[in-house]
Amino acid sequence: MIEGYKIISKSSEESIVVYARKINDVYQDFKIEYNGAVLSRPFWINDTNPAFSPKIICEDINDDDKKDLIIILTKGYGTGVLEQEAHVFHIEKKTIGKEIMEVPMEVLVDNPLAIIKKTVRTTLTKTEAQISIDDRHFTMDIERLGINPNLFDNIYFGNIITFEVSDNRFIAKIGAQISPAGFIGDVLIVYEYRDEMYQASHLNFVEVSSPENEKQDHQ
Repeated sequence: MIEGYKIISKSSEESIVVYARKINDVYQDFKIEYNGAVLSRPFWINDTNPAFSPKIICEDINDDDKKDLIIILTKGYGTGVLEQEAHVFHIEKKTIGKEIMEVPMEVLVDNPLAIIKKTVRTTLTKTEAQISIDDRHFTMDIERLGINPNLFDNIYFGNIITFEVSDNRFIAKIGAQISPAGFIGDVLIVYEYRDEMYQASHLNFVEVSSPENEKQDHQ
């Protein structure tokens, strides 16, 4: 236990505990305890709702046969909004005093919205929404999706940003939105470790299949 801090998430399997202080109605001033080593992250932010406590994931996501530490924060949520932020750590052996300890070392993750800005092209009309990734084009019939006519000028990314690890791959899912309540699907960014940071390996788009699925996917 760290005096003056609250435990807001922990993983007993890997002896990881995440502490923070409640400041201005959000958790800030984080400390991460990993097998006895403590790291400070004073500028992290997470919502105080227990349903959105930081997620702790320990998986090998860079194919080096060693588990990596991924901590996913939730910075904001609400109707049609879920904004997450992911931090990735590689576990390295460091000499601390007279002991050799395994210490998490944070690795840069390319911003998913910057990746989309550089890679994804979009068009939106009153009848169709189109997303283009490289030479692949995804066209959605707006009327079939049942989305109201109060459309944006173009497809918007930014209200739904989530992260997950699936089959040892680190993935960001970014909601594609064409109206205040109209989501047409997700751009999936699969990351790879390259040039000492996590960058996009490839992108894909997954369309919602119906208004009912849309509601379930973005609750």
